[in-house]
Amino acid sequence: MQFFRSVNSVAPLALFCSRLFLKLFSFLFIVRVHLSSLLYRIFHLVILDTAYYLASLLAMNSTSSLFSSPAETYWGQFDEITKYNVHLNVWERLWAAWYAYLQNDVLATGIMSFVMHEIIYFGRSIPWAIIDRISYFNKYKIQNQKIPTAQEQWSCAKLVLLSHFTVELPQIWLFHPMAQYVGLATGVPFPSLLTMLYQIAVFFVLEDTWHYWSHRALHWGPLYKNIHKIHHQYSAPFGLAAEYASPIEVMILGLGTVGAPLLWCAITGELHILTMYIWIVCRLFQAIDAHSGYEFPWSLHHFLPFWAGAEHHDVHHEKFIGNYSSSFRWWDYILDTESGPEAAKKRRERRLAKEGKKIQ
Repeated sequence: MQFFRSVNSVAPLALFCSRLFLKLFSFLFIVRVHLSSLLYRIFHLVILDTAYYLASLLAMNSTSSLFSSPAETYWGQFDEITKYNVHLNVWERLWAAWYAYLQNDVLATGIMSFVMHEIIYFGRSIPWAIIDRISYFNKYKIQNQKIPTAQEQWSCAKLVLLSHFTVELPQIWLFHPMAQYVGLATGVPFPSLLTMLYQIAVFFVLEDTWHYWSHRALHWGPLYKNIHKIHHQYSAPFGLAAEYASPIEVMILGLGTVGAPLLWCAITGELHILTMYIWIVCRLFQAIDAHSGYEFPWSLHHFLPFWAGAEHHDVHHEKFIGNYSSSFRWWDYILDTESGPEAAKKRRERRLAKEGKKIQ
C-alpha cells in the first residue's frame, strides 16, 4: 500500500519529467545552433533514405515501377551487402551498410560513438532522476536526507551536456585515427561472444587499476583544489553526476576507459570496435549506478563481494576520502584506503590486536 500511496504523486512526477525533457531539448537546440549542423543533417539523410527505400519497395510491387533502390542510399547499401554476403547475420549487414553508406570511416565511427554515448548515458541516468522523485524508493537511498532537487539535476545535466559537446566530441573524432594506428578492427564479421567477454573482463581490471591510482592522485591538495573539487560538489551523488567533472578530469579518468582497450590492441593486435563499444556501455552503467546513491537488497556487491557499487562510492563522496576504486574493492582493501564505519572498525580492531601482541 505504501508503494501505491507514493505513486499517487504521479502528477508532480509527470510535471518534473516533462520539464526535464523540455529543458534538455531546448538546451540541445541551443547547442545545435552554435555547433556544426553536420550530425543533424546526416541523421535527416538517414531518415529520408529510409522513407525513400520504403517508397521504392512499394513502387517495385506496383505495375509501373518508377523507383529502384539505389546503392547510394543506406538501405540500398544494405541490399547490396545482403545480396553478396549471405554468410553475415543481420547485425553485421547493418553495420557494414553504415560504413559503406557514409564512405568515410572517421565520420561513421565518430557519429556512432557519440550517439551511443549520449543514448546510454542519459538513458541510464534519467530513470535514476525519476526514482529520486518517488518517495517509495527513499528507504533505499543511502543518504536519504539529501535527495537532489529538480534544479540540481538540471544544473548538473547542463554542465554534462556542455562537456559532452565541447570536450568529448572532439576527442571522439580523434579516436578513429588512433584506433587505426593500433590496428583496431571495424569490419565484419564480429568476434565471438567468448572473445568479447574475456577482453571486457581484462578491460575492467585494467581500468579499475588506472582509476584507483589516478583518482587517488586527484585527491592530493593542489590537484583536488584545481581539478577534482568540482566532481565533489555533490556530497550525496546521483546518476547524472557520474560525468559531472572538469574537462581535465574527464580526460584523465577517461584515459583508463579508452586507453586500456587501445593498449590491449597495440600489444595483442586483436580487438574489434564492437567489443570496445560493449565495454564502454558496461563502464557507463557501472559509473552511473555507482553514483546513483541507492543500495538495494539485489545490488551486485551482495553477490560479488569484490564489486564496489553505489554503497562503496557513496561513502567516498560523503567522506571525501578513501574508496578510490571504480569497479572493484581490492585496491582499497590491499592498500588500506577503505572508508566508512565498517572499514574504520576493522582498522581499529587490527590496531588493538597489534598493541595486544606488543604487550605480550
